Amino acid sequence: QLQLVESGGGLVQPGGSLRLSCAASGLSLDYYAIGWFRQAPGKSREGVLCISRSGGMTNYADSVKGRFTISRDNAKNTVYLQMNSLKPEDTAVYYCAADDYYCSGQWIEYDYWGQGTQVTVSS
Repeated sequence: QLQLVESGGGLVQPGGSLRLSCAASGLSLDYYAIGWFRQAPGKSREGVLCISRSGGMTNYADSVKGRFTISRDNAKNTVYLQMNSLKPEDTAVYYCAADDYYCSGQWIEYDYWGQGTQVTVSS
């Protein structure tokens, strides 16, 4: 069974950068679309970005457009979320998730989830 583990979160100042990692085990990530989601306190889980099985990127959150990118390293069985120009509004728990076929901005469509990693943007 596919297992996902996020890492790389922490405290960063506004305008700073973080790179989150989503490491897979059990199965190969190259057969899955991988999405990044985030959930802030009191808010629903929000789709951020997804990378398709072929490597294409889809953005589901207008607020991160031009600042966040997603990439895949199949050799390391890992997907990354590069976050630049971070804002306090980006503070949330960030999750990666895997789908057997296609990218989606809706969390209910995904089959596998990591445990999440906290990102806090504050001065």
